[in-house]
Amino acid sequence: MGEERGTESLKKTKMTTFGVVALIYSFVAAGAFGIEEAISASGPGLTIAMLLIFPFIWSFPLCEMVGELGSIFPNEGGVYAWGRAAFGEFWGWQVGWWSGASTWICQAQYTALVAGYAAKIIELTPSQEYMIKIGVVVVFTIINIIGLDWLEKLETVFNVAVFVAFAAVAVVGFMNWHYNPIEPFCNPEIGLFGSAGEGVAIIIWMYCGYECMSNMAGEMENPQIIPKAMRISQPLIALTYVLPTLAALAAIGQWDAWSTDQGAGMVGYADVLIQYVGQWAGVLFVIIAIISNMGIFCSYIAHGSRAFFVMADDDMFPKALCKVDKRGIPTLSILILAVFTVICCQFDFTTLVMAATPIQLYLYLLMVACIYKVRKMYPVEGRRKMGLTVMPGGNIGLAFLSACVILICMFAIYANGTDYFVTGYVVLGLGLVMYIAFKWLYKGDFKKDPVAFPLNQTTKLGVGDMRDIGVYTLLVGLMSLIGYVFLLFYEGEEAYEYYLEEYGTGLFSNYGAMMHIVLGLGIVLTIVGFALYKYGMKTESAQIADLAKARKERLDEELKELIGGVPGQD
Repeated sequence: MGEERGTESLKKTKMTTFGVVALIYSFVAAGAFGIEEAISASGPGLTIAMLLIFPFIWSFPLCEMVGELGSIFPNEGGVYAWGRAAFGEFWGWQVGWWSGASTWICQAQYTALVAGYAAKIIELTPSQEYMIKIGVVVVFTIINIIGLDWLEKLETVFNVAVFVAFAAVAVVGFMNWHYNPIEPFCNPEIGLFGSAGEGVAIIIWMYCGYECMSNMAGEMENPQIIPKAMRISQPLIALTYVLPTLAALAAIGQWDAWSTDQGAGMVGYADVLIQYVGQWAGVLFVIIAIISNMGIFCSYIAHGSRAFFVMADDDMFPKALCKVDKRGIPTLSILILAVFTVICCQFDFTTLVMAATPIQLYLYLLMVACIYKVRKMYPVEGRRKMGLTVMPGGNIGLAFLSACVILICMFAIYANGTDYFVTGYVVLGLGLVMYIAFKWLYKGDFKKDPVAFPLNQTTKLGVGDMRDIGVYTLLVGLMSLIGYVFLLFYEGEEAYEYYLEEYGTGLFSNYGAMMHIVLGLGIVLTIVGFALYKYGMKTESAQIADLAKARKERLDEELKELIGGVPGQD
């Protein structure tokens, strides 16, 4: 059978529902830190409205999708494994790349937040801030190397501290209600539509990360508790956001001065405790803010180190990333992520968010497609008989919940601005180039089963890859053309002055140049993508059809190992 796979050597840990809830809470929230920027951008009323609405139209659909896919495919690698099962190696690799890249970039975001909150207590030089970031990386890398059981315990303690801190803000705020917390409803300077565009990216970011826990499903003895923990965590996260924010706005007002920054008249959650309890309470709150972001960083090491681990195990990434030590811990993968984080944490928070945000939204769009494809392959009736988790509401519920995710993703991809949209091309382009290079180098599925996954002798890629590359390129082109039309009307003439003032020099300062790139790439990629798709179908469609049965049988065998059977088969 050959050498043992890395995923088979991973240490298995039995986790409690409470511990998994703590990890999910840490992945997604770990407190309301960050909402401050949405308040000043969108207005207090609209921010509160979005915090109340998004659990129903964003969090709930995502949680249910993650629960359903994770229940039938409780693989290590989570969303990567789901994309691979639904659409094959090419699309699985892309979604794995998006998941891994966004997580690796996000890692450095949280070290930046830790250093930023530390600077609120003591004055720090740039070199001292960088040393704090490195210290955070070193400490929590060691904790992750120890194992998931210690990570579970640590995250539970961190989250209890965060709950207590924000409960104190809520209680003190409601006891000192002096202002209307929802007035004005939106930012009067930019109107309702502009206010929604300014704040929606932050709110989406606050409710992102539910899929991360499934990345470690292969290391859990009891992965079927993840969907249950998802449903428990949702209201906890929403309440942690809504109640302290409402109470704090009612107590101190000053909506246009809310910020994560310190000084210059800026305010935030800590000011509720400073104003009505004392300076010491505010300092203690800031310390907990530091702990909170440490907790998120710690949990994301666990998620991020597994992202490329599984892809390497499937012979589609450098094999060094799937090595495990004698205890079954992917130590080398964790250490490589730590080195990458030390390099990236030199960048500022805004730059890191700009690089990571578009990728996560593309990931969620493909997750919706996975739900539909997997339901077609394995009908829900058979899954229910096996006790697996299925989204509620039948086909109507699926249509409604998936429509919510699609509409929010599409709006946010464009509403973030032209600079964010153009940045997304880098990751999308790298994903295509790296897939082709790694397929040539490592062969992927061909190494494990050359009969079901043969190579095209002309392209040296997998049979079916040219069709998938064509669809991928075509979709990117169409997204770009839609983006050109939307951004032209959404940002308007004011965009020329805004980007010049925001960036000063470089590509992002030139709105006209960015829009020419968006339009030009849209036209070229649409034409090239359609041509590649037609070529792939013309040269490989018959062979793809012949291989479909063998590939489905392989997937069925994998399901038997994972969940003890194949839904719908007696």
